[in-house]
Amino acid sequence: MPHNKDLTICIKGKLIDFNSPKVMGIVNCTTDSFYEKSRWNLDSLKDADIIDIGACSTRPGSTPIDKNLEKKNLETGIKLIRNKFPNAIISVDTFRSSIALWAIEKKGVDIINDVSGGLSNMFEVVAKHNVPYVLTYPEEGYAADMLLFFSKKIEKLYSLGVSDIILDPGFGFKKTMEQNFDIAKNLDCLKCFNLPILVGISRKSMIQFATKTNAANALNGTTALNSMLLEKGANILRVHDTKEAKEVVNIFKCMYNL
Repeated sequence: MPHNKDLTICIKGKLIDFNSPKVMGIVNCTTDSFYEKSRWNLDSLKDADIIDIGACSTRPGSTPIDKNLEKKNLETGIKLIRNKFPNAIISVDTFRSSIALWAIEKKGVDIINDVSGGLSNMFEVVAKHNVPYVLTYPEEGYAADMLLFFSKKIEKLYSLGVSDIILDPGFGFKKTMEQNFDIAKNLDCLKCFNLPILVGISRKSMIQFATKTNAANALNGTTALNSMLLEKGANILRVHDTKEAKEVVNIFKCMYNL
């Protein structure tokens, strides 16, 4: 069986079971995200269980936008999502603790997705408001390095009272192709923490490298690797293409009677 049992996260008093895999749809409220069709595109989100909204690109080589512009774009994006998907679980993708605090207190978002791995006082922000937190491994390294990183960070979060944690291996963040695929091959090592595992490989450079294509033509490779990662224990697929990801999840659920 690819997954641990009893993988639940509490979101605003409701337990969400991640033993049955979920799809997280990406919407970028930016003009410079690496995949153009994810920019301000809400039409691709109808099959998402969670909607992850970001307004500051973290693609390699990008320059972070001003935090006030990030906040302005997030505010617009959150309003659009709530109008179109009023019952959606909303995650905000940001590395700035001040933006996370604003999104929680002023916009009532459900999850903070932090690609920094807990820089600034992000841990204290999510601890204060008891909000589920996506902890990313944003550094260069192999699976063994990732395990050490998560061990230290999880211990710190637990000491602050944060228990609703989702682990993201951080595919693409500072990692070589060899490191990305080493982590993918050994993803099941993260099951030792008994926490939900999120994977975000959608149309990324590791797919483009392996299939000798570009982001626009990387859907098939994304679907193939997402299928393999579910077998390795992934609980959440963070994707640009929710329909195709949901089909992968549904086939997986039939295979394992989930």
